[in-house]
Amino acid sequence: MAAHRKPRQSPLGGQAGRTAATLALASAATATLFEGSGHAEPRPTTAQVKAKVDRLYEEAEVATERYNGAKEKADEARAAFERLRDEAARRTQRLNTARDGLGAMAAAQYRSGGLDPAVQLALTSNPDQYLERAALAERAGNRQAAAVSAVRRELAAVRQLRAESTGHLDTLRAHETELRRQKAAVLGKLQAARTLLARLTAEERARYEAAEAGRDGSGTSARNGGSGGTGTAPAAVRADRSSGGDRGPVTAPNGRAAEAVSFARAQLGKPYVWGATGPSAYDCSGLTQAAWRAAGVSLPRTTYTQINAGRRVSRSQLAPGDLIFFYSGISHVGLYIGGGQMIHAPRPGAPVRVAPIDEMPFAGATRVG
Repeated sequence: MAAHRKPRQSPLGGQAGRTAATLALASAATATLFEGSGHAEPRPTTAQVKAKVDRLYEEAEVATERYNGAKEKADEARAAFERLRDEAARRTQRLNTARDGLGAMAAAQYRSGGLDPAVQLALTSNPDQYLERAALAERAGNRQAAAVSAVRRELAAVRQLRAESTGHLDTLRAHETELRRQKAAVLGKLQAARTLLARLTAEERARYEAAEAGRDGSGTSARNGGSGGTGTAPAAVRADRSSGGDRGPVTAPNGRAAEAVSFARAQLGKPYVWGATGPSAYDCSGLTQAAWRAAGVSLPRTTYTQINAGRRVSRSQLAPGDLIFFYSGISHVGLYIGGGQMIHAPRPGAPVRVAPIDEMPFAGATRVG
């Protein structure tokens, strides 16, 4: 009987099984396709990379100026703390000297038996000695009282100085914390720019550098892409100097402005390094500060303080030596040299150069000196 039973069919056997298997494979392939497309990032074009890198450099410059401001405040707080610490040390020395003097008086009294001066004088049999010793005792008492007052004054001064030092130390630590935060922000933006540039092929990198050279008006390569390196190629220096670096005398409103422009010209080709104020490298506000320092004028450190360091002028009134500021956040500055041109430290990988002032959004200008 068992031999004549009809074989049991699989639920997915035959045509139905083949159809189900086909659907399963198609479903798996589709899932794999969608999964792969969900994780694959589309390759950005050269123009997109350039736009992102430009934005990262701008953000890095904003963070650089904040770093510069935090460093200036930290330096001021450190100097104030050290002054207070030195003064506290001097006061402590005077306090110790006053205490030693008071101790010497106490020791002398102890050696004399600790008798009250009036009692000692009353025991003498010589009236002249009595009067002489009375005067000496009065002077000794005055000296002792003065010594006690001196100890009290120095002790109060030392306590106050130490309290002020503690306050300045807290301020210094807060500024140093902000300094580290802004430094991390700058380095993060620059690393992101380097990462984007590293993804370009050789052909794409060539197109990127050609676009940069066209924008800057020079043949400078951006090969260092935000590295903040300390060197520039000789070709870059030649290009920068040939683009306006040797045009002869500058017509400036006054001698100081001419000196500032002359100094800036002498820096052409030197590298941009964030936070640098010269003499071998500069960031944008470090260059303008150094240029005007050479002319005998002290400027504050950051772009957003330099813009308030002189008299505001309109774009149509620009004269050589004026400071020109860019972007809504006042995050970049250059030194106007006339003819719609400026000298500035552009960004990491691009040295100090001459460039047109209309390559960035104009935010304002200031005349100093």
